[in-house]
Amino acid sequence: MKKAVIATGGKQYLVTEGETLEVELLHADDKKVTFESLLVIDGDTVTVGTPSVAKATVSAEVVEEEVKADKVTSIRYKAKKRVHKVRGHRQRHTAIKITKIA
Repeated sequence: MKKAVIATGGKQYLVTEGETLEVELLHADDKKVTFESLLVIDGDTVTVGTPSVAKATVSAEVVEEEVKADKVTSIRYKAKKRVHKVRGHRQRHTAIKITKIA
């Protein structure tokens, strides 16, 4: 079973073929996305790139354009001062499915 480490959105992910995962929002025009692999594990053989493995790419297809994560709220409150502020944020992700590690 092939595994690879890819980098996208400032994070690194260990992926296998057929796996579905959520990454930071990608602005892709089409449904196909390719990533450079930083490390490839093929059975007992491990290939480490400097910084990426030559001729090794990971192909993926976009399953869902925009997925919103759970809401994260932050509260600023000071007792007896009438200071109360609530902020909310929902991070947007892209759901991708790994199709091929070549």
